[in-house]
Amino acid sequence: MHASCIKSLFLSEKLLKRIDKHVDMSKRGQACTLCSHFAITIENMPKAPRYTPEHAAAGLDAKFPDIETWPNQFSGYEIVVDVPEFTSVCPKTGLPDFGVLKIRYMPNKLCLELKSLKEYLFTYRNLGIFQENIVNRVLDDVVRAAKPVWAVVNGEFRPRGGIGTTIEARYPRPKK
Repeated sequence: MHASCIKSLFLSEKLLKRIDKHVDMSKRGQACTLCSHFAITIENMPKAPRYTPEHAAAGLDAKFPDIETWPNQFSGYEIVVDVPEFTSVCPKTGLPDFGVLKIRYMPNKLCLELKSLKEYLFTYRNLGIFQENIVNRVLDDVVRAAKPVWAVVNGEFRPRGGIGTTIEARYPRPKK
């Protein structure tokens, strides 16, 4: 509604009916009966996509340092790497994302070298990338480096705007 239309008027019952008519007319894209302004309806205006394909793919092509490995000496055991202070950046808003990453895997012939893994994870700190992409990219890079029997990456991201997210990706991936 046009603020200038009702700026100096009192909100009486009669006026409220006129305002309702104004709003109803505006919805249909007709001229306002209160002020003769022509209202453009929201439905008729082209909407820009909130998230673009560029947002969705943001960060996936970033260069990361290699995750180094060392020769495994045993078989049949599980390793859990806990990353309690993981940070990244939302590719749309630029706001920081905070979370906990857990990398669980059963090594085959190679184990992840933790210092290089830490340097790898630091690369996400200022990178605009969606949380879902983080978890899946970490899984792919861990599998590429260590070639484990199996692996699971779990990301539990802190709430922002009242919504938290937990994402889990597994290797081997389900068959399509």
